[in-house]
Amino acid sequence: MGTVPASNLRNFTILGHSGSGKTTLTDAIAFKLGLNDRLGSVDAGTSISDTNDEEKSRKISIFANSFMGNYKAGDTEYRLAFIDTPGAPDFYGAVRGAVRASDAIVIAVDAASGIEAGTIRAWHTCKAYGVSTVAFVVTGLDKENTDFLATVAAIREHFGTGCCPLTVPAADGVANILDMGEVPAELEESYTALAESAAESSEELMNKYFEEGTLSADEIRGGLRDAVASGSTHPIYVVKALQGDGVDAFLSSVCRLFPAPGARKFADKDGNEVKADAAAPFVAQVWRTAIDTFVGQLSYIRVLSGTITPGMALQNNTTGSKETASSLLQVFGRKQVPVESAGPGEIVAIPKFKDVHTGDTLCAVGTATVMPDIDYPQPVMLMSVHAKTQADEDKLGTAMKRLSDSDPTLHFVKDEETKEIVMKGLGDVHIDVAVALMKLQSNVNVDLTVPKVAYRETVTGKGEGHYRHKKQTGGHGQFGEVYLRVMPKAEGEEEWFVDKTVGGSIPGNFMPAVQKGLMEGLLKGAVAGYPVQGVKVEVYDGSFHPVDSSEVAFKIASSRAFREAMAQAKPTLLEPIMTVKITIPDTYMGAITGDLNHRRGRVLGMEMDDGMQVVTAEVPMAELFQYPAQLRSLTGSRGSFEMELARYDVVPGNISQKIVAARQDELKIEDE
Repeated sequence: MGTVPASNLRNFTILGHSGSGKTTLTDAIAFKLGLNDRLGSVDAGTSISDTNDEEKSRKISIFANSFMGNYKAGDTEYRLAFIDTPGAPDFYGAVRGAVRASDAIVIAVDAASGIEAGTIRAWHTCKAYGVSTVAFVVTGLDKENTDFLATVAAIREHFGTGCCPLTVPAADGVANILDMGEVPAELEESYTALAESAAESSEELMNKYFEEGTLSADEIRGGLRDAVASGSTHPIYVVKALQGDGVDAFLSSVCRLFPAPGARKFADKDGNEVKADAAAPFVAQVWRTAIDTFVGQLSYIRVLSGTITPGMALQNNTTGSKETASSLLQVFGRKQVPVESAGPGEIVAIPKFKDVHTGDTLCAVGTATVMPDIDYPQPVMLMSVHAKTQADEDKLGTAMKRLSDSDPTLHFVKDEETKEIVMKGLGDVHIDVAVALMKLQSNVNVDLTVPKVAYRETVTGKGEGHYRHKKQTGGHGQFGEVYLRVMPKAEGEEEWFVDKTVGGSIPGNFMPAVQKGLMEGLLKGAVAGYPVQGVKVEVYDGSFHPVDSSEVAFKIASSRAFREAMAQAKPTLLEPIMTVKITIPDTYMGAITGDLNHRRGRVLGMEMDDGMQVVTAEVPMAELFQYPAQLRSLTGSRGSFEMELARYDVVPGNISQKIVAARQDELKIEDE
């Protein structure tokens, strides 16, 4: 873009734990690049990144916001594209999209808090997405009881000795370790590690290092670029953002050491590399969708190959739709600046697409490339949504679509069993923000309640049922008689229906009607009217009338015979059991396991992962609806978890009685 060549573009995303200083660092960079006329502040609500009312009131980032600006390092002009991301696990979906759009990652580490769950999650995300260039920025050194060297030691302990400081605190602010005439004793090990990493980048430097035992600062800088791009070295920087100390040193190093577009290899779904060539056919991926109050939908794209200009015809290879890039925008907080073109590595927003969603691949017409989908975390928080008024009910569908289009981690599902609309998100804050956005974007007000659990029923013994359906109404009557047995279906057994009739007691042409009746019976069990699973039905006898028998008669007879048999087969209630993986600092281990026991949970195992405890347990879903908020309270926001359905299991008797009583009251209301 402009006069800056693609080789001088640097694209990176800032990750880290919530409160680690990512947005404050973003404000300092934006101010240095001239994107803002003053240094923004999260506390004062003037941050260039956190511009949404929810972000300002909560003082956390909710969305991933991108910025671009020029920076001069020495005599060379560079262009920086960078993204500020949320640190709270409730909004980690935004991180996944931002990492897909990045060539490099910068992880913020607060010196006062050290390595936290979000720090480790950020590191794992980089590795999962194949981003090799990862650097660290130590923040918060202006706080009491902070120690830069201790923070460096913690980073190296968790993420390897390839993590080496490049800038360090100094009496007059921040100093580059390579510019020090004499390296302090406590930094000699790091300086040696930098020299060794640089030496490994070329045979010439390796020979010199072996011969002389050292390399010059310029030689180390030259060799480090390959080491940083390959991921063998991860530089550590110091930035005191509020004072402006270390910002220039950090940006200069980013310009010199971070790779240009093309170093990170992007491949399509078929494994074909998409080369970062401005002259190649245009390929881009949508990594974020935003709803602007005035403009409408904004699709943020990372250009992977080729060049895009306003008015360009595009095809969406994910949906097959045809689109037009009406205009290209750079979005800086609330400012939207039109631009004339964008090439590989650049990030722009495009308004008013017809049928474009997050993760979609946009290409020049005639290009068949399709990029892999963005892998988002699965929901862990469920709430039932109820419109407050009929007017809200009429607009609810539109509001839900807007939210789910802009946030792929937010799901709305109509539960056919409970007849509820269930909102699924990554945490209670995520759900609260979604409700606020419904009001802001669509003027829809809703109430939230704990969802009903989709229980099931099964049998633990054998039971027999018989029903004769006989009805005479003048002319042809109705007649059908069915005898059957119900029993538990063996594990691995596929067939649930067995015809054991002999001698034509039920003619074959009526057997499909018998099966239909049984399937209707499976929808409403004998305990509390929940769907039935895990049962086997044997129809062994019956009778018919040559004139009055009909499909309807046998359907009714089999359904009622099933109800009688199930009531005799020791029916029981089943509940969904979830497998949960909880990541916490070791100090919270006792509180978490005790809480799991209180929730009827069963701990399956514990293991260490990068200094964090990962507890795997099985917990009934009914006990997890409010768990995200309670986990945050128990761990001071330092814990996270994920869950998936494991199986259905028997509900304990004392709890089953309460569920059945509540269900009977519910069914009475429905009947009325």
